Amino acid sequence: MISDTMQAALNDQINAELYSSYLYLSMAAYYQDSDLPGFANWMRMQTLEEGVHATMFFDFLIERGGRVLLQPIAGPPTAWDSPLAPFEQAYEHETVVTRRINDLVTLALEERDHATVTFLDWFVREQVEEEASALAIVKQLRMIGDDRGGLFMLDRELAARVFTPPAANAAG
Repeated sequence: MISDTMQAALNDQINAELYSSYLYLSMAAYYQDSDLPGFANWMRMQTLEEGVHATMFFDFLIERGGRVLLQPIAGPPTAWDSPLAPFEQAYEHETVVTRRINDLVTLALEERDHATVTFLDWFVREQVEEEASALAIVKQLRMIGDDRGGLFMLDRELAARVFTPPAANAAG
């Protein structure tokens, strides 16, 4: 049985993951409106990934005998000043998610909740990839600057991203 404290923390993380999905969907809409369908595709794939992460926390909490208590999801921003700005925000957002995951690990260790520590290990590793992926695109966009040809080429590259769900037992 999971503790009330850990249950509350995991419910908060479910909300954070759903917000992440909502944020990336808003970014996809911005890029679609900006005639950058490849960028929109990248964000749509990120939206799907975050939804899966929320579901993984949801399922884990239930498996541990906890109760899922869904909360309202905050509204994300809907406008940015440039094609770079959403990716800068995405990178910053992923660093916040990393801190949240690390805080969950710390709580699980304090509670000697080894099952949750093991479950969270996948997310610790996943966040390394999440931050690196967003930062790589930020760096590319900074190199491109105002070069519309470079933006067009990156848009075509980002259009190739596909969503691959994690293995069924990836986080537990």
